[in-house]
Amino acid sequence: MSKSLYVVADLRNGALRQVFSEAIHAAQQASGDGDTVSAILIGSGITGLASQAAKYGLDKVYVVDHPELKDYRPQAYLTAIKSVVGDSVPDGIFFGHTAIGRDLAPLAAAYWNGGAITDVIALENDGSGNIVFTRPIYAGKAFEKKVFNSGPWFVTLRPNNIPAIAADASKQAELVEVDYAAPSLRVIVKEVVKKASGKIDLSEAKVVISGGRGVKSVDGFKPLEELAEVLGGAVGASRGACDAGYCDYALQIGQTGKVVTPEIYIACGISGAIQHLAGMSGSRVIIAINKDPEAPIFKVADYGIVGDLFEVVPLLKEEFSKILA
Repeated sequence: MSKSLYVVADLRNGALRQVFSEAIHAAQQASGDGDTVSAILIGSGITGLASQAAKYGLDKVYVVDHPELKDYRPQAYLTAIKSVVGDSVPDGIFFGHTAIGRDLAPLAAAYWNGGAITDVIALENDGSGNIVFTRPIYAGKAFEKKVFNSGPWFVTLRPNNIPAIAADASKQAELVEVDYAAPSLRVIVKEVVKKASGKIDLSEAKVVISGGRGVKSVDGFKPLEELAEVLGGAVGASRGACDAGYCDYALQIGQTGKVVTPEIYIACGISGAIQHLAGMSGSRVIIAINKDPEAPIFKVADYGIVGDLFEVVPLLKEEFSKILA
C-alpha cells in the first residue's frame, strides 16, 4: 500500500530554512514506489515561498496562509496540519529538530496516536522494508537505531546531518492553497520578543566559534565574532559564559541549550564539561583553544592549541583573511 509522507517546512525570518531541504531528502529516502512526498507551509504572508518549495522534487506543496499563523502556537499549527491531511491519517510527517519541530512533532504524534523518533541524524532501509532511524543518546556518547512497528510516523531531524537536496527549477510540484479555520485557542500570544542571535542560525551554521568563561567579559567575544565573520560562521557560547553574563542565552550550546553539528567547531576558552559536549560532540572537526593543557575539551578535539585565546584567535583571523581573500 502506498504511503503519503509530509514535510512541515521550517521558516526563519520569512525564508525556508536549510533543514527543510534536508527533511525532504529524508522523506524521499523513506519513501518507496508509489509513495508521495509533499510539503506543508504554515504561516502568514508565505504564499510566495511556495514556488521555491516546489523545486525540491515534491508531489505537492500545501500552503496554509493565515494572519493568525504569523507566530507559532502549537494548537494553531496542529490545526493547520489537520486542515491539509483532512479526515485521513498521515503515514508519516517529518520536521526539523528545531524549537518548533521539537514541540509540534510529539503533539501531532499524540493526536494521531502515532510514534515519534526525535533528533534523527541518519536513516536507511534495512533491506526488508523497514526504515532504520539513528539518533544520539547519552549526550552523544552512544547511538541507537530505531524502527516504527506501525504508523503513523513522526520524525524530527537534526540540522546539518542529512544531506540537503538541491533545488531544481525543472521540477515543479502542484501548489495547493488550503483553507484554514482558526480554532478557539486556549492560549493567546500577547507579544513575541525576538532576540538577535547572529546573522546565521547556530543549528545550521557550517562553522561555529564558541566562547566559554575564558573570554572573561562581553568584550571578550569580539575577537570570536570577527573570526566568525571571516569564516562565514556563527558565534556560540558555553553555559558558563552565559551564566557569567558575557552573552545572551540564545547563544548557549549544550544539553540545556542548542545542539550543533557544524563542519568546523572552534572552542575558545571552554573547559569541556559534559553538558557542553552534549551540544557539539557531533561536529565534523573540533578545534580547541585553551590555556590549560589538561582541559577535558582536548580529549574530544581533533586539533588542540594550548595558548591564550586572545593571542591565538586574532592570528587565526589574520591567516584565514589572507587565505580567503
